[in-house]
Amino acid sequence: MEGCHSGNIVASLVGAVVSIVAVRLVYVMYWTCRPHRIKQHRLGTLIVLGSGGHTAEMLSIINVLQKDTFVPRFYVAAATDNISLQKAKVLEESLIQKDEIGKRNIEEVAYFTKIYRSREVGQSYLTSICTTLVAMMHALWLMLKIRPNVVICNGPGTCVPLCLIAFIFKVAGVRWSSIFYIESIARVRRLSLSGLLLYKFHIADQVYVQWPQLQRKYPRAHYVGLLM
Repeated sequence: MEGCHSGNIVASLVGAVVSIVAVRLVYVMYWTCRPHRIKQHRLGTLIVLGSGGHTAEMLSIINVLQKDTFVPRFYVAAATDNISLQKAKVLEESLIQKDEIGKRNIEEVAYFTKIYRSREVGQSYLTSICTTLVAMMHALWLMLKIRPNVVICNGPGTCVPLCLIAFIFKVAGVRWSSIFYIESIARVRRLSLSGLLLYKFHIADQVYVQWPQLQRKYPRAHYVGLLM
């Protein structure tokens, strides 16, 4: 009888925890896709870079941000990407030179780091299971360290583990990071896999597309026109 009673208590506790998590998940998913006002004057911003055109587009976007609001800026690129962070550093150095005050160092406003990739180009899906787990653990460590107010990304697969951890943090009440996904200009007819995952599972707060037909296909996305 005692064992049965203990089992009922455990089952009740598990049921209560599941119910709380479910309610919290619904709450987060409801508010995630709705605009809300951020009251802070300085917003730690995580910027995910990708090889090729992804980085060029992202840096164009960063160049028009309100620099004194979205600061400090944390740039993250894949461990195998040897170019994107260098381009980001060049941009930040140019911004420092344009700063009228001219007293801040780049170390005060921008940080640069790398993350393991979930899957390399051409890698088999079987072996990518292990690399994805490693990427998730690395993303968890980075998000615990950075705890950004804002996450901005535009398509590279590197962004998915980081955005997923940011979403889990929302549900757990660790940190509410607003996730903004800007689909690449190269995506004319359909979202990329990264964009589709963030859109379908309501992980991104806002999804922006650069072609009107994409907005018609994905009605929760926002059409903003060509950004480059």
